[in-house]
Amino acid sequence: MTFDDIIGQEEVKKHLAKLLFENKLPHAIMFCGPQGAGKLPLALAFSQMLLCQQPSKDGACGTCSDCQMSSIWTHPDLHFSFPIYKGKSSDKPVSDDFLQEWRERISQSPYFDIEDWLEDIGAENQQITIYVQESDNLQRKLALKSSQGGRKVVVIWLPERMNEQTGNKLLKLIEEPPVGTHFLLVSQEPDLVLGTIQSRVQRINIPALSEETISKALQERHDMQQDDADLLAHIAQGSYTEALKRMQRDSEQQQFFDLFIQLMRHSYARRVKELQAWSLSVAELGRERQKRMLEYFQGQLRENYIYNFHQPQINFLGREEENFSTRFAPFINERNVVGIMNELSDAGRDIAQNVSARMVFFDLALKMIVLLKNG
Repeated sequence: MTFDDIIGQEEVKKHLAKLLFENKLPHAIMFCGPQGAGKLPLALAFSQMLLCQQPSKDGACGTCSDCQMSSIWTHPDLHFSFPIYKGKSSDKPVSDDFLQEWRERISQSPYFDIEDWLEDIGAENQQITIYVQESDNLQRKLALKSSQGGRKVVVIWLPERMNEQTGNKLLKLIEEPPVGTHFLLVSQEPDLVLGTIQSRVQRINIPALSEETISKALQERHDMQQDDADLLAHIAQGSYTEALKRMQRDSEQQQFFDLFIQLMRHSYARRVKELQAWSLSVAELGRERQKRMLEYFQGQLRENYIYNFHQPQINFLGREEENFSTRFAPFINERNVVGIMNELSDAGRDIAQNVSARMVFFDLALKMIVLLKNG
């Protein structure tokens, strides 16, 4: 994987190459920025560059023995750490328990998010974290000599998912790493990373991608027509990952849109029996997916409210969503928008606290009848 495989971020690529070739490379870097901007792809490409025998300013050479391995992601001197759950090892869970799934995911595409990862490892209803055993496992690996005689690289995805005990143990490794070892941290919420770790890494901020950059990538890599690519890039709001998700018609996003339409139509028509059936079906989704669904509903509420102002530059709706909004948006206004948003927020809180999903969603549906009529 080279820098050419990464969407945009030319200034960041130049900065990373400069650090390496001017011998100013710190032993620990933390890539920070919004979702879908390319933090993990940059870390992966840079890790290959660090392990390459003949790197150039464009990244790894792709021809040396290190680059020509069956898969760079199985390189013996490249180690990964990422959040998991206790599904495969209840006593001492470590990232290696899910290493095969991880390698398959990044080989398929390095542009993915935590929802994709939860699905990959079958943890949609689980809380995932980086457990304290991970620090011990990394310490054992890094104590060994480099198998290829060069650098050793550790990529840590979502370090904010460590608890304090894990972070403190890892801190010792980051403070005094074995010779030739480099840590590349990739954080979605860097302010949640242990403060002592933040102070010992060099932070590199990755900006959101421009609409032009995303549109160009969609046209070149996925053969999309320019009009379609431009619309998708606008909706994605700087996230190439979001743009890829929107391309998949059978995606979770499409399911949430269908459920949103059902809820609003049944509520407006006061179809209590249908709303009860809707509540039962949603209750089967699993709590993590239910929380994401409610977040999507809140986003749609915001878009429909703003749609009434006829300012397309601040609206981020797909074609199907916009078609629905042309008829539905007038029912979302100053009289009910805050009330509906509060009910969706309260439902999300209750789901997170393990309140019965059937009760939460049927209660939400009944309240939606009153709120839509008030509009």
